[in-house]
Amino acid sequence: MKKAILSFAILLVAGAAFAQENKVITNPVTPVAPATPVVPSSTLKPDNVQFTADSYDFGTIEEGPAAEHIFTFTNTGSENLVIQRVQPSCGCTTPDWTKEPIPPHKTGMIKASYGTSGRPGHFEKTMTVFTNAGTKMVSFKGTVEKAPETSVPQNGSMMRTN
Repeated sequence: MKKAILSFAILLVAGAAFAQENKVITNPVTPVAPATPVVPSSTLKPDNVQFTADSYDFGTIEEGPAAEHIFTFTNTGSENLVIQRVQPSCGCTTPDWTKEPIPPHKTGMIKASYGTSGRPGHFEKTMTVFTNAGTKMVSFKGTVEKAPETSVPQNGSMMRTN
């Protein structure tokens, strides 16, 4: 009887331990911003954001300094256009954009800054633009040429005299 009660008690304790609620632990240093819902305005549509060009090719660039491009666009709608956020496809791209509302028939900008340091090779990146008119996507690509190992050329004519 004692064995049965002891076994039952162990089962209860083990069951309680496994029944604990799974909790998601977030990084306290980097708060996660809640997703901002995009609520389109009554007359604005994604077509009301007219980019000069929605893609850009850097070609071949040197590794080291950040590669930057500015995408310009015009609000072709009849209401103010507000860029709510710009989401890059990865952490190697840093966006910046016009923060104030863009009146009808005026222009705004979105700057893409791609960190080339330590990233030799071909790249293709996108950024999703969330506005009060809906979403648009812009993209850029290129090839990062690896930087030379040293800035001083090697001289093979020097002889060691030890």
